[in-house]
Amino acid sequence: MGALLMSAAPEFHVSHVHDEPAQWPCPPADGYVADHLDQLPDLPPHTELIDGSLVFVSPQTRFHMRAMRLLENYLVQAAPPELDVIREMTITLGPKNRPEPDLLVAKAEADTGPGQTTFQPKDVVLAVEVVSPESEARDRDTKPRKYAAAGIPHFWRVESDGGLPVVYVFELEPATKAYVPTGIYRDLLKVGVPFTIDIDLTEINPRRQ
Repeated sequence: MGALLMSAAPEFHVSHVHDEPAQWPCPPADGYVADHLDQLPDLPPHTELIDGSLVFVSPQTRFHMRAMRLLENYLVQAAPPELDVIREMTITLGPKNRPEPDLLVAKAEADTGPGQTTFQPKDVVLAVEVVSPESEARDRDTKPRKYAAAGIPHFWRVESDGGLPVVYVFELEPATKAYVPTGIYRDLLKVGVPFTIDIDLTEINPRRQ
């Protein structure tokens, strides 16, 4: 997802939107921590925490929205009862890192109620990132490295090729705590883990078929 970065440097920022000054939070000298995402007032929706810095989400593309909807619909239909499909909720990887994947699949038993705002990595079996131009470095490198180090067993990265999704599938190698690629999927995504799923990727825009 595309984003703006609020570093941990002790600065004060003012943004002018519609001629009204909007004050951005002043970062603490040692950076933000995970709990700040629930405590800071007036944060933009879907703000993430990466290495103690706030990451603000930029406007999303039509491809991003359609890719998320396509994958979510198929995942919801295919997921077994013991797993739940969640969109745009954070994973607390540690005190300084609380990223928000576009989609995640978590153990149903990790549901703590309607006020829940985050998941623990031990409860997440799949994280999915749909890459935007502004988020390439994070979605291709920073976030998957952190997901792997936290022990999340499966990761999908979704990119656009002429408006059609290409899904890069990775599985955790437990000894090295690093992801290894297991396939690149165009037109059809068919895998057996973390559960059996068969996705027609060409359905991203069914009205034009």
